[in-house]
Amino acid sequence: MSELVEAADLDLDRDLFLRKLVRELAGTLEDVIGIEAAEGYISTVGSSVGRWIDQSYKEALGTSRLSAEEVGEVCVDLKRRIGGDFYLISSSEEELVFGNRSCPFGEAVKDRPSLCMMTSNVFGRITADNLGFARVELQETIAQGHPGCRVVVRLKQVQGRAVSEREYYRAFDPELADGP
Repeated sequence: MSELVEAADLDLDRDLFLRKLVRELAGTLEDVIGIEAAEGYISTVGSSVGRWIDQSYKEALGTSRLSAEEVGEVCVDLKRRIGGDFYLISSSEEELVFGNRSCPFGEAVKDRPSLCMMTSNVFGRITADNLGFARVELQETIAQGHPGCRVVVRLKQVQGRAVSEREYYRAFDPELADGP
């Protein structure tokens, strides 16, 4: 390879390449099958990734179930580890409210709202598998042009649900089942 090519001042690395790949994949899905269907596909991936992340944290922390406080801490920490800037705005028995100043997808998330299903499903899966239920609402997102994100994770079931909310339930785990 020539020194000229090797020395080229080019902003290209694995992280940027993968973010571009995910952005283009999401954009293709949104354009071909529509945003709602694209969100469905990305939700499936997000649920699997959420399960994997949840299990990884539980193993590292030596527990079979996280408390509500730990769920909030894990959601903030996982986003920090992958390049996001999430923080807990408030925490109560009813809900966890998160803010975010920087998306792990960086600029690649702009105009790709289907990618936000990763956050919804990862947070929803971790919360539901530990606490039994989660209802996630992405009230504001960088993908939709907001300066940051506001994500509300409701911990209790109540009547009525906004169209923008997604519900998650604990997956059956025979090891956690009560009784014989």
